[in-house]
Amino acid sequence: MSEAMHPLAPHHLPGFIVAPGETDVLFTGSVIFIIALLMVLGSLYFWLHSLPERIAHGASQVQFQLVAVLALLALFTHINVFWVAALLLAIVPIPDFWTPLSTMAESLARMAAGRRQAPADMPAASAPEAIAAGSPLSVNDAPSSQVRVVELTDGKTFEAPSAPPDDQHRVPANEERRP
Repeated sequence: MSEAMHPLAPHHLPGFIVAPGETDVLFTGSVIFIIALLMVLGSLYFWLHSLPERIAHGASQVQFQLVAVLALLALFTHINVFWVAALLLAIVPIPDFWTPLSTMAESLARMAAGRRQAPADMPAASAPEAIAAGSPLSVNDAPSSQVRVVELTDGKTFEAPSAPPDDQHRVPANEERRP
């Protein structure tokens, strides 16, 4: 076959036109560029999609999990409202209600444990010192007429004093209480 140009072909061909059988450098370069561009855009998409989770990373565990679930729903369903909701939830901090409530419950449990009656052999004047020292006081040593069994709603039972130990400090109903 001859290397001569066809007589009807233009005399000035552009540089990207190659002879038959040679490698098309422009096409190969374009394919590599498109694949690299798709990889970069995909990485940017996933990086942007994980933005709410990265913002909520320092928040509470419940808030982080809610944001993560909303972000995954947005990723798999392509419903952008989920992603916007995840972003707003990540930005706005949810107040922590559980910690104060659990602290109050622990304090009340300690107070209830401290109000148990002193044993019969312990004088009444030393009970506050025993409570301050942290030694547990039991109602088992009290006379059985002053102890009653209380059943809770979950089926558990415990023994409680039937009368407060300091009856002499009670204000009678007909007297006025002072602040």
